Amino acid sequence: MVRVADDPGATLGWVGFATGAAALILTIVIFWSGPFAPQQSAGVGLGELAAEIAKSAARSVAGQPQPEPVAATRNIDDYLSIGVGLLAGLAIVLGVAAFIRHERRRVALSGVTLGGLAVGFQLFAWVVMLIVGAIVISTLIYSLRDTFGDIFGGLSDL
Repeated sequence: MVRVADDPGATLGWVGFATGAAALILTIVIFWSGPFAPQQSAGVGLGELAAEIAKSAARSVAGQPQPEPVAATRNIDDYLSIGVGLLAGLAIVLGVAAFIRHERRRVALSGVTLGGLAVGFQLFAWVVMLIVGAIVISTLIYSLRDTFGDIFGGLSDL
């Protein structure tokens, strides 16, 4: 009697591939055409940030308590980012499950790779935005050094 090796179908691998591809495409769409929720202009946002910093410093110097934190509301951009994370994680899990089931390696690896690329693309974009944001905020605070010079007793003269 001849034994034929089981060749399981690559269903988990192909589902992982499709899920990873959807996650990567959605990540690129969000990056290039987002944000989808209405946004204030950068000048208004930076002006409000500078005013809030000045009010916080004045409250701190006067010994007054800071206001209680307010929970941020979620918008469509937040839900899309959560959806991308879920799709990417699901693609990685499905790819690993395909490896465990000994499905075709290329198909299983493609789900893991595409899910990892979607997560990596989001992380890379966030790191770049955080670095640019930190530079903008530090430049804004540095430009207000004359205003804060009297409050902090010359600490900004460094």
